[in-house]
Amino acid sequence: MMFSDADLTALVLTLKLASLTTLILLLLGTPLAWWLAYSRWRYKFLVETVIALPLVLPPTVLGFYLLIMLGSHGPLSSLTQWFGGSTLAFTFSGLVIGSVFYSMPFVVQPLQNAFTTIGHRPLEVAATLRASPLDRFLTVAIPLARPGFLTASVLGFAHTIGEFGVVLMIGGNIPGETQVLSIAIYDHVEALEYTHAHWLSGSLLVLSFLMLMTLYAFNRRFSLV
Repeated sequence: MMFSDADLTALVLTLKLASLTTLILLLLGTPLAWWLAYSRWRYKFLVETVIALPLVLPPTVLGFYLLIMLGSHGPLSSLTQWFGGSTLAFTFSGLVIGSVFYSMPFVVQPLQNAFTTIGHRPLEVAATLRASPLDRFLTVAIPLARPGFLTASVLGFAHTIGEFGVVLMIGGNIPGETQVLSIAIYDHVEALEYTHAHWLSGSLLVLSFLMLMTLYAFNRRFSLV
């Protein structure tokens, strides 16, 4: 058998985590990227710096501070406990929160670049036709930024799938709860189960290649239109 039951569970959990993280980032990142693209606030570079931090921080550093935030005495877990919930560390919900922080630049930056590339002219033309700001955003900016949305979706999804340090720090290695594919591969290597590690690693390699190939092919076709 190519995959054990535990491997399939880790695969489903990873795809669920990546899909949910990408969806949340698109919902939160789209208005944020729009603001970054057109805001004239002189200190917006501070926001851009915070968003880009996961690109340069070691995953264990980010994971450590997220663990503090999500732990039993952290601000986020204290808030959930006040509403009758439990701590967020070592839970799937904690993984989602950590993944949103860790993959944010891979979604926000492509969207910001796409909105910046549009420029002011199409929006000004729509304004002369009495389109409201919301109409201009939905009917002009969003369609013109399609390549950016595809890039953001693919990069956010693929980056979340490949997480290791952050998810290990804040989620541990709980089968069926927080054990994602990257951690399952590490477990197989530690146990000298190289055949299982090959199957999982090869599957991620093929999946990543296909996603990037689709992305570049679409963007090339769009640029030729």
